[in-house]
Amino acid sequence: MRHHPALRRLRSGRGRAALSAALGLFGATVAAAGVLAGNPAQAASGLQLQYRTTAAGATAGDIEPWFQITNTGSSSASLSGVAIRYYFTADTTVPYVFTCEWAQIGCAKLSGTVGTLATASSTADHYLEVAFGSNAGTLAPGASTGDIQLRLNRQDWQSVDQANDYSFTPSRSSYGTVSTITLSVNGTIVSGTAPPGGGTTPPTSPPPSGNGVLFDDFHYTGPGDSTLGAHGWSIRTGGGGPGIQGTWSANAITFPSDATAQGGKVMNLAATTDGTTSGTTQAEIDTVQRKFFEGTYAARVYFNDAPTTGQNGDHVNETFYTITPDDSLYSELDNEYLPNGGWGAPGPTLYTTTWYSADAMDRQTHNVISSLQGWHTLQMTVAGGTVTYYVDGNVYFSTTGKYYPREKMTIDFNEWFIDLPFTGARTWNEKVNWVYYNASGALTPAQVTSAVNGYYSAGTHFTDTVPN
Repeated sequence: MRHHPALRRLRSGRGRAALSAALGLFGATVAAAGVLAGNPAQAASGLQLQYRTTAAGATAGDIEPWFQITNTGSSSASLSGVAIRYYFTADTTVPYVFTCEWAQIGCAKLSGTVGTLATASSTADHYLEVAFGSNAGTLAPGASTGDIQLRLNRQDWQSVDQANDYSFTPSRSSYGTVSTITLSVNGTIVSGTAPPGGGTTPPTSPPPSGNGVLFDDFHYTGPGDSTLGAHGWSIRTGGGGPGIQGTWSANAITFPSDATAQGGKVMNLAATTDGTTSGTTQAEIDTVQRKFFEGTYAARVYFNDAPTTGQNGDHVNETFYTITPDDSLYSELDNEYLPNGGWGAPGPTLYTTTWYSADAMDRQTHNVISSLQGWHTLQMTVAGGTVTYYVDGNVYFSTTGKYYPREKMTIDFNEWFIDLPFTGARTWNEKVNWVYYNASGALTPAQVTSAVNGYYSAGTHFTDTVPN
C-alpha cells in the first residue's frame, strides 16, 4: 500500500495544483482571526432557546428534539461556544447514535455528543450535547437559527421510552421555552436547569479500553530503532509526492528530548531545503497497517509559524491525517496547518478536510485564518455518520452524509513543501508529543485527556490492541 502509484499520485497533490481553483469556497468558509473565541457576555444577554418534539407519545422509535435559538438582545451574538444539553435516561447499555436530520443554518455547523452524567438521577443518566462550531456565525438582534431537527436513536433501532426522561416535554408540539433543557455559553449555563448531579462539566466516566486502542508517545532512539517498526510504524523514503517529488528521507524524523512536551519526549519531523529539489528533504511516517476506522483519533502537535533556521515565507504543510489508497472507497481525514498559506490562499491557517474522492476533488473543507504557533491537541471523532474535528477541545468543523470514511485507514504525519519559491537553506520542524486512537466511539476531549494522562501516570509509552 505504501508504494501504490495511485496513492503516491494522490499524495502528490490530491490535485493540489488544482486546489487553489477548487477552493472557491475559501471566501465562504474562512472566518476572521479569533473566531474560535466567542463572546459569552454578549451571547448570554439575549439568546433564547426554544424546543418542540414530534413524538406522539413517550414510547417512540427514537428521540426527536427540535430546537431553535433566537437573539432577543440588542446586539449581535456569536454562536461559537454555544451548547444545548438535552437530558434523558438510557434504556439499555446499547449506544445511542446522534443524527442532525436538517438544520436551517446547516448541519455542518454543529455537532452532537452523547455523554454520561457523573451523578445519575431517576430522570437522567445521559445527555445529548449539541455544540455550535466556530463556523456557525452570529445572530443579529431578532434573528433566529431556524429549525434544528435532530434525532437520537438506539444503535440497535429498538424503541425508546421517554416517560422518565428529564428533558422530554410531550406538551411541546410547537416551539416554546422549557426549563429542563440547558443552554450554555463557553460552559456557563445561561438558561434552563440541569438535573440533580448533572452539572455543566464533561462526564467523569473513564474512556473505554481493551481491544481497539492505540497510544504512542514516541520513546524511540532514532529512525533506525527496531522497536519503531515492531510497533507498526514505517518512515517513508524515496519517490512520490506530495510536494517536492522524491525527497522523503528517513533521517528527517528524529526522537529528541523536549522539556515542553508531556513526558519530555517528542517525534520531530523536519523539512529542509536550499531552494532546489536536490537540496530538499521531506518527512513522513505512517502506520503500516490500514486498520483504523470509526472511533476517536487525537494527537498533540507543535506547529511552527517560522523555520527553525533560515528565511521565512515557504508554503510548508504540517499535518496529522488518516488515509486509504485511491480506490473506489477512498477515505481521508486531514488536519493541515499552512503557516504561510498555499494553493492561492493566505495563512496562517488550519485546513480540516473530509474527502470523498481525490480524483474528483470532492470533499468538504474548513479553515480559519489564525496562528496556531505552539502546542495543540487535534481530535477527530468518527461515529454515527458524523466526522467532528476539534482543536484544543473546541469543535472546529463537522461533516456528514457521503463525507464520512468508507473503509479502514492508516494514521499519518508528514511535513512537506508545496513549492520552492526561495533559495537559501532553511529548516522547518513539526513536533508530535503523542498519538491516541480508540475504536469504541466518539469520546469527549476530556475522556481523551484522561486516557492519555493515565498512560503517562502508569509509565506506558506504547500500547496497541487494534486488530489487524
